[in-house]
Amino acid sequence: MSDFSQRFLFEDTDVRGELVELDQSFAEVLAKHAYPEPVAELLGEMLAAVTLLSDILKYDGLLVLQARSSGPVPLLMVECSSDREIRGIARYDAEALGTAHTLRELMPEGVLAMTVDPKVGKRYQGIVSLDGETLADCLSGYFEMSQQLPSRFWLNADGRRARGLLLQQLPADRQTDPDERAASWEHLLTLADTLTAEELLGLDNETLLRRLYHQETVRVFDAEPLRFGCSCSRERSANALASLGEADAVQLVQEQGGSVQIDCQFCNHSYRFDAADIAQLFAGGGSAEPSPTRH
Repeated sequence: MSDFSQRFLFEDTDVRGELVELDQSFAEVLAKHAYPEPVAELLGEMLAAVTLLSDILKYDGLLVLQARSSGPVPLLMVECSSDREIRGIARYDAEALGTAHTLRELMPEGVLAMTVDPKVGKRYQGIVSLDGETLADCLSGYFEMSQQLPSRFWLNADGRRARGLLLQQLPADRQTDPDERAASWEHLLTLADTLTAEELLGLDNETLLRRLYHQETVRVFDAEPLRFGCSCSRERSANALASLGEADAVQLVQEQGGSVQIDCQFCNHSYRFDAADIAQLFAGGGSAEPSPTRH
């Protein structure tokens, strides 16, 4: 597998970890748009982050990370479904980009929203300011300030691969003494902080864990596959048209020369609707299925 996440546990402590590697799925995201290098790298880190988060949050639906700012990159948005399909998109101002490369330069005054959108039940959203040096710092700070389990992130991406590492402290079980728990946690974090970007991007999981924790007892679980996948559909596009109301939808089709095209910004797939489709849609025809001659 070229795209997967893998969980591991430290047998003698109450700490677990996750590693994620994205190759083909990251390549498919980048193939949809010609992103400049710093934008592609930040988008890759976001994709690695949403995958790591999906492995520690229990949900049946969609996990969305959306970052907005007043800078050269006004929007980053990535998603990971409970079916382990990921997708992502970035918006950037090429003229304003200049030599910007760091998170603070790319997304000043940035805010990151983490939304769990379950198939059943209420949505949950957490907000964190993008005021850290890196996206990993911002996410680590969010978990430190929230009521959730202490968690630390390491994220890196280049033009070909996105990778991430997560360590999370679990409720007391193997270690019940607070001082012992704190010492173990800090020890494991200190070792992880020695990891370089080149090592995270270049080493396989077995080698990476042996390099960091050769003196620890680490139990590694089977890898879980990931893939690029887009949740767009003709039905969703039809629902978007339906939300306009019949009069406005008909007028839009007329203004567009007899048909309207809705493009998915994530995968570049297009859905076209003509006057007959609109009539079917508002006559209760559901998603306005196209005839064999339309697409």
